[in-house]
Amino acid sequence: MEAGEFERLSPSRFISFAFPNPQPGDPYADPLRVAVLDSPLPGPAPPPRTAAMLVPPGREDDWLFCTAAGQIQLLISSSGDPSICRLILIGGQPSSTLPKCYSRNEWDPDSDRHHRFQQLLTPLLLALSPKSSFSDGLPDIPFLSFEDDVIHITPVEMLVGPSVGEMLVEDVVLDRSQSPKLRRRLRFKRMPNLVQSQVHLLPDSSSSSRFGSFMPEKGSLVQPYLRPMVASLSLISPAVDLQVQSGLMPRVLCVGVGGGALLMSLRLKFGFDVLGIEADELVLDVAKRHFGLTEDDFLKVGLGDGLACIKYLSILQTGKIEDVKNGEISLELVKLLRRYSSGFDVVMVDLDSEDASNCVFAPPLEFVEKGVLMALRTIIKEHGVVTVNVVPSCMSFYKQMIDDFGSFFSEVYEIDVGNGENYVLVATASPVDILERNSEDPFFKELKEVVGQKKWSSERVYRCFLRMFPTISRAWLTRVAVWLLQRLICK
Repeated sequence: MEAGEFERLSPSRFISFAFPNPQPGDPYADPLRVAVLDSPLPGPAPPPRTAAMLVPPGREDDWLFCTAAGQIQLLISSSGDPSICRLILIGGQPSSTLPKCYSRNEWDPDSDRHHRFQQLLTPLLLALSPKSSFSDGLPDIPFLSFEDDVIHITPVEMLVGPSVGEMLVEDVVLDRSQSPKLRRRLRFKRMPNLVQSQVHLLPDSSSSSRFGSFMPEKGSLVQPYLRPMVASLSLISPAVDLQVQSGLMPRVLCVGVGGGALLMSLRLKFGFDVLGIEADELVLDVAKRHFGLTEDDFLKVGLGDGLACIKYLSILQTGKIEDVKNGEISLELVKLLRRYSSGFDVVMVDLDSEDASNCVFAPPLEFVEKGVLMALRTIIKEHGVVTVNVVPSCMSFYKQMIDDFGSFFSEVYEIDVGNGENYVLVATASPVDILERNSEDPFFKELKEVVGQKKWSSERVYRCFLRMFPTISRAWLTRVAVWLLQRLICK
């Protein structure tokens, strides 16, 4: 490195190096790994601030702590302070390129030795701070904390997919208030802070292993945003009941399959005709081998680009087949999509960005293009809904997304999942008449059973009236939200 390398901020710059440990063996061996990341976001008014974080001992090989993508997500999600423009991560050296087993140790971050270690790092942290942060004297460099509920991690399989890149299937034990919970998770290296899929693991009574074995619970909605996504079906429950009574199966398009938990729930618990689209063939393979995804006559998965499939399905609605570009969708997928040319009752989108450095986690920027939104509106029926999982690190993108949806759909609803990360947007093709909701409808009763009323009592749902009625106050909308919530879920 050149002298003065760190004097200035350089957006998204990431440099890691070895440095002698001033306190070897507690909690890290010698040498330390030091990783310096400058925020990809525009800097605030000077002076900029620097923060540090210590890697939890034993998790040096976790992608969250040993990759630039993981550190970007730590910076954006952990600080809560937009003035922090540089994050310095300090920990042990990763032992290998492969994830390894982890068990939480008894390291006490509040111990005297821990504070002594932080004090010994102060000269290094000051030397790595940008020159402009000294404009008001010596800067204060806080240590950010990292906490999660992971007690134990056992890697199951690591693969490299042609679309998503490196991915990891892992079994984890989570520390919960009543008892530890066993989960199987899927993570991508490009976004290691996001759990792509997770399911409950149950004892496998058919296993002959003396040590016991576990199997995934099919259709379990463990991801915090999946139940709110399913709850969006309450908006069309009367239409769904009418279809079921007439012998027609409601159809749902799931763009983004992951582990397949959402698809399996819609098929097994609600009897939907489900079509899933996934861009990576190895993700589909993992979903079937490790997460319990099972195809049948009314659950099909296709391999291809989800946004291209939405546009093709829209073309099927207009009958202009000649407008499809050659090679954009495989012939096998075209054959599958033509089975669904009559449209869908529901479209559910669970896609993330391919590059965390652009600070848009989910959905990708391409999803909110005018052509895609027009196609979405075309492929849903008049009573249909589009439900989207959103992880907005940039709120300006999120607000613009709501406005864009409002330009193509009749009404837009938001569900705040309540975990500080996810929102669920629900867009309807036609106005929803809440007063016609019948809580005794079989589908609506099943929906309340699956979603759970207690969970919804702490979450918010409201209609985005502001586009149509800009003079209505947000306080009034909040009161409407409470009323809607009671009518939709808690009746």
